[in-house]
Amino acid sequence: MRQKGYALKTEKTYLHWIKRYILFHKKRHPQTMGSEEVRLFLSSLANSRHVAINTQKIALNALAFLYNRFLQQPLGDIDYIPASKPRRLPSVISANEVQRILQVMDTRNQVIFTLLYGAGLRINECLRLRVKDFDFDNGCITVHDGKGGKSRNSLLPTRLIPAIK
Repeated sequence: MRQKGYALKTEKTYLHWIKRYILFHKKRHPQTMGSEEVRLFLSSLANSRHVAINTQKIALNALAFLYNRFLQQPLGDIDYIPASKPRRLPSVISANEVQRILQVMDTRNQVIFTLLYGAGLRINECLRLRVKDFDFDNGCITVHDGKGGKSRNSLLPTRLIPAIK
């Protein structure tokens, strides 16, 4: 999978869903199954497991990869029961709550949290940052190998500059 440009995290996620699919069908080999078994599995995720719609789509992508690219058995259209979309809005914490959280953190964790929140970084992007990625003069951060293996620039919160230096 990595030879085709997939991230390690994607590989692990796909393997997880492929294992769950095989276990769901009592350890039958995927070559002996097809579209109908995939439909049953995806529908059960929605009906019995009550997974989110994006979780169900990830499982579908994993199985499509397995059948289309690995087993060379295209699945075609699968008429599965989709998971329901969440009906509630996400809760957003107030600026006051953010300040209270920051007050109980040590300096290192404050910097990490503020980078994640203020610069819009993903956790893996933050973990991979190096000193050379910070442009203090222009107030930006270069993020290498982000989602999809792409690089991008993000704003560096000015209040973090002294702590990072």
